[in-house]
Amino acid sequence: MIALLQRVSAAQVEIDQRCVAKIEQGILALVAVQAHDTPVEIERCCERILNYRIFEDEKGKMNMSLHDMQAGLLLVPQFTLLANTNKGNRPSFSHNVCAETGQQYFQHLIDYAQKHHPYVQQGHFGADMQVSLTNDGPATFWLEV
Repeated sequence: MIALLQRVSAAQVEIDQRCVAKIEQGILALVAVQAHDTPVEIERCCERILNYRIFEDEKGKMNMSLHDMQAGLLLVPQFTLLANTNKGNRPSFSHNVCAETGQQYFQHLIDYAQKHHPYVQQGHFGADMQVSLTNDGPATFWLEV
């Protein structure tokens, strides 16, 4: 699983001009399921997102996690993170997982996150989403499990 984490002061997802998910301070995680992923990788990725220390402590050091801050987590499916961009001017998606598997694993990620963190919102798999955010820092991190 790949997760692109962005520390935000606010983020939201709109579908058809209607807000379907919104957080204040926290992490916007754009996530993509890889072909070799299993529920074990999905859960490990979620644990890393929840415990990744990207928030500043009282000394200004990145030493606090989402759990420590009790901040929001906004999970957004983003299969384009898996694009093959090695040649040409057009990304290839021929090696991505099928939509059904991707959707099942994204739902597993949501369910696992909600069991372990009280402030979880999500985008909708397969929907045309408009994602807006105020990046805090900016602080953006690439996780791959």
